Amino acid sequence: MIGKGAYLRQLTASTIPMKSVAMGKEIEGSTPPSVFIGSWNFPDVFAGPMVVPEHGDTMVMDMPEAWIPGNHTQEEIIGYRMNLIRGKQQVNAADLDNRYIGKLQEISLSQASLESEVSFTATPQGQSFSEEHTPFGPSAGIERFDVEPGRWNPKLERTFYDTELRAADAVVDLHKNGVPFSSIQKAFSVGIMGQGRARHLVPTRWSITACDTIIGDRLLSGVKKNPVIDTWKVHEFSSLNNHYAVILMPTAWQYEWSEAFLHVLGNEELVFSDHESTKKKTTYSPLGGCYYSCKMAVLEALAREGKQAGAIILREARKGYVPMGVFNVRENVRSAMQQAPTEFEGIRPALRYLTDKFMLPVSRFIEEGPLLQSAIRERQCRLGDFLSLGG
Repeated sequence: MIGKGAYLRQLTASTIPMKSVAMGKEIEGSTPPSVFIGSWNFPDVFAGPMVVPEHGDTMVMDMPEAWIPGNHTQEEIIGYRMNLIRGKQQVNAADLDNRYIGKLQEISLSQASLESEVSFTATPQGQSFSEEHTPFGPSAGIERFDVEPGRWNPKLERTFYDTELRAADAVVDLHKNGVPFSSIQKAFSVGIMGQGRARHLVPTRWSITACDTIIGDRLLSGVKKNPVIDTWKVHEFSSLNNHYAVILMPTAWQYEWSEAFLHVLGNEELVFSDHESTKKKTTYSPLGGCYYSCKMAVLEALAREGKQAGAIILREARKGYVPMGVFNVRENVRSAMQQAPTEFEGIRPALRYLTDKFMLPVSRFIEEGPLLQSAIRERQCRLGDFLSLGG
């Protein structure tokens, strides 16, 4: 049985190269604003801006919160990302007095796109696709980099100057005050929050999961005090070659994330699942950052509604799916939670309803989901009741 990590490496390796912007060793254009911090060889990491060879407002190219609500297609999103050229320079994560890092902080604090000029050590090449971070186009080492000063987001600016505020508290406060997740994550990544000398760069991939986890944990502490819902509910949403179903159970908080990859590479029908009971998970999920992005999105909705529930989320990635980062999960689940739910009296009618919504038989999710199996047992249903159900 192939593990999810190995499967995703196969998937990203097989992704057909997408057309990137043509360019030379110099570029004048706009940064959305956008930065990327690598994780290889931490704490000596490759960090730099991502710049588009276009002038003006390019914010949509690095604003995942706008893509799904704005009905942007997968092709449009990939097109945005392939036009982002990544510059990189090796720096130490703790060296925040570095002028180069100061420019990256200037970018992340900005509330609008910034005009930039970059000279590279070689012509940028390649592209990057990942299940963890959003894709981007060619990259190369930076020889020279200039960015115009811009107007800072006032909420991020207050965080930057508050050197007594813990980074986790800063992340939560910014989320409460409506700052987009992508802006919070970039600010966290370039070290503009935290107490004094504790500030440092955080690789982009790590910072995404860190912010999802920080926000999710804080939301959960409040959700556990809320009254439990009194019926079973299913929220659904489809986009970007994915279908999602969020099953809310009339129980105390517990959580399971199950994802199927159906005929994406060929004839594979793979299901991966992980869960936590009423106690917090203490080890990193083998399913990666999407586990935490989904959890945060569900808790965000429950906190907004002042309710508590158990949550089982089913995802089916279908033919045509391309790994584009955990935003895909976070924003799809957010959209699902904004849809009016279908209500049921128990797990059996909820699962029977979902048999027409998924291409894969629901029994496959049951086989891989311990929490779903437990819910069925508690409701005196039998796995055999669902083995004949098609998708």
